[in-house]
Amino acid sequence: MQNMQNLNHLVLFPDGNGHWARKGNMPSVLAYKKGYENLVDFCYWCKDRGVKMLTVFGFTTENWKRAPKAVDFLMDLLENIMISNIEKYLKNKAWQELGIRVRILGQKERLPKSLQKLVAKAEELTKNNNKLFLNLAISYGGKWDILQAVKKIVEQKISAEKIDEKLFESNLSTAGLPNPDLIIRTGGHQRLSNFALWQSAYTELYFSKKDWPEFTEKDLDDALEYFSKCTRHA
Repeated sequence: MQNMQNLNHLVLFPDGNGHWARKGNMPSVLAYKKGYENLVDFCYWCKDRGVKMLTVFGFTTENWKRAPKAVDFLMDLLENIMISNIEKYLKNKAWQELGIRVRILGQKERLPKSLQKLVAKAEELTKNNNKLFLNLAISYGGKWDILQAVKKIVEQKISAEKIDEKLFESNLSTAGLPNPDLIIRTGGHQRLSNFALWQSAYTELYFSKKDWPEFTEKDLDDALEYFSKCTRHA
């Protein structure tokens, strides 16, 4: 595909699971299960198309304000997914050969202790893989990221005249990662929703009206075709 060599970092907002469940009059758990299965397929599709880095926006800092029951449901879901994937990775050589490196972006300390341990294990198990870099943004927010970078700079007592964009970026939670080239958001919303506000200054945006569980490989190709026709300015 034209210009695919320039797409190093793809960001996905897999929105619309709840809407898809209500539309089909089904329990939310089934919709999120289908959404997870679609995400696994999406990783394969991206890898096959030469995408080097994929970041998935899974749980925002604002999501903590949801009803405790809803938060507990999502934390339990994340924990079960982590357990399942770690078990598959340890037992299945084909999964190991995929070469996916997992990294969590966000406030790890706010996650349940049991989930923190699973996150650390997943990162340790995959730390030497390099075929696809998969970042999971959990308890992440763009405003939080900017604020914590400012706090780190203040704590280092760096004088104002020494602060530039390069130094600031080195204190973001995404330090060392390339800025996103393309953001794909499903579910019909057309906004960034507090994701990577600094990093996405020149990112191309693609919005799909489809709910995430019904997003297909053809839909990904449509997004990549859109990206291939964009004129990049930075």
